[in-house]
Amino acid sequence: MSDEVHPQVIGAGWGRTGTSSLKLALERLGFGPCHHMEEVVRHRADVPVWEAAVRGEPVDWRALMRGWRASCDFPSAFYWRELHRTFPDAKVVLTVRDPDRWYDSFAATIYPLSGGFPSRVVVPWLPVVSAPLRVTGARMLQHVFGGEFEDRAATLRRLAAWNDEVRATVPAEQLLVFDVREGWAPLCAFLGVPVPDEPFPRVNDKAAFQRRVRIVNAISWSVLLAPVVAAVALLAWALS
Repeated sequence: MSDEVHPQVIGAGWGRTGTSSLKLALERLGFGPCHHMEEVVRHRADVPVWEAAVRGEPVDWRALMRGWRASCDFPSAFYWRELHRTFPDAKVVLTVRDPDRWYDSFAATIYPLSGGFPSRVVVPWLPVVSAPLRVTGARMLQHVFGGEFEDRAATLRRLAAWNDEVRATVPAEQLLVFDVREGWAPLCAFLGVPVPDEPFPRVNDKAAFQRRVRIVNAISWSVLLAPVVAAVALLAWALS
């Protein structure tokens, strides 16, 4: 990644609003690389800086985002205000979807990894796997959801307030409120680029994410139960 590259597009939408599709679309349109949650695992040297942001400590956003032409999804979406102040010429894309469908999707995917048992207990201690939770868990569950994600109405009010703040803060000419079901046309018009002769990317559906959840939960249970299994085996051996 070039040291001279900084974000030209900032994603302000929450996870599960089509951010994975947006990442691929932006990169296809020449606004890549695009920072996304999946990049946290690939660039683990940046994890301590994202953790500092979670704690509310000062972050050199220009240094952290050097080399990225765009950003979307968590953790960067948490800091759209800071990124917009740092890169005032960047355009902002607010991904949206039907609120109830978003809640159902989030509750079946991201939330079990961040707030569910046993992953919330075990995952923070696992190398590599822990990175996404470390840079989002506390920020998301407390600062964004106020510790009440399971209160559906309260969470949807927070989502609406978040989106309203983005609309009220970003100048209209720099903001696109975007549902990925709309496809290429509005995104390309907003960015001033031609529409590609190919389908708009559709990736990371709920079923695919849930497979990841099951894998992480299986690993978490294995780690959690390993000492118990070992103790039982040792006891059985001692008593034999």
